[in-house]
Amino acid sequence: MVAVPSEPSENVIEVRGLTRRFGRKVALDNLDLSVPRGGVFGLVGVNGAGKTTLIKHVLGLLRAATGSVRVFGQDPAADPAGVLVRIGYLSEEPDLPGWMRLGELFRYTRAFYPNWDQAFAEGLRRSFDLDPGAKVKHLSKGQRARAGLVLALAHRPELLVLDEPSSGLDPIVRKDILEAIIRTIAEEGRTVLFSSHLLHEVERVADKVALIDRGRVAFTGTLDDIKQTHHRLTLRFPQPQPGPPDLPGALAWEGAGSEWAAVCSGQLDDLRAAANACGAQVVGRRAPSLDEIFVARVGTRLAEPVGA
Repeated sequence: MVAVPSEPSENVIEVRGLTRRFGRKVALDNLDLSVPRGGVFGLVGVNGAGKTTLIKHVLGLLRAATGSVRVFGQDPAADPAGVLVRIGYLSEEPDLPGWMRLGELFRYTRAFYPNWDQAFAEGLRRSFDLDPGAKVKHLSKGQRARAGLVLALAHRPELLVLDEPSSGLDPIVRKDILEAIIRTIAEEGRTVLFSSHLLHEVERVADKVALIDRGRVAFTGTLDDIKQTHHRLTLRFPQPQPGPPDLPGALAWEGAGSEWAAVCSGQLDDLRAAANACGAQVVGRRAPSLDEIFVARVGTRLAEPVGA
């Protein structure tokens, strides 16, 4: 099996008009998405929003019944071998054979990838403190996640797909995974599709983000653009107000009486002028977190509760 050279296309993944139903449930609803070559693309949304269903189409595990999916310009369901050899994949629960020893698993997997880098794989194994003689069934959840990451990275894939890779793991394992993502991108300039509901983790590593909500892309953009065009403003009125003002660009309000706060979308000068026109003074402004922005847009908390 020989890896196909990379296409010069600007996007690694192109999804157009993708719809997927499971019985009466619409998992994906006419979804469009483009993942550019290079960098980390964060895919966020609550559990059940459609992220994993989308990833299954990208991996060719599901065939597009309505719409199209192209990875490296190819249909992954029609040519899974030609596409998957160029993809590394790690899910929340890596499906690893429990009866194998780690060294055996690495050697077995190596046979499927002509670009397997043994020195790189061994370096990752040592850095993750994985015993090649240990049986997979005896590994902790964190050790299985590290082993899955070695398998996903060792053939130096052009596209690394991570589906909730750090959910339920301890902070040290999460740090290993995030550092591996950053190292992969910084040193090799490859592409990562990072799906998670933990927005603070996506915010640390992503260059571009898309929010999936009820099977559709509700919002997408570069992280810099998102941060520069969203503001959390605190407005103060001379007199108490019965409700929040009608401020153009306001996405979500909280407060009461004479002081109200909102996450807003738009240019700061325009928002200040609109607040003055409402009879209010902007007395506070800060950049909202990614969590606050997406909660304001969809009305559902996406990030992990504090202390979880």
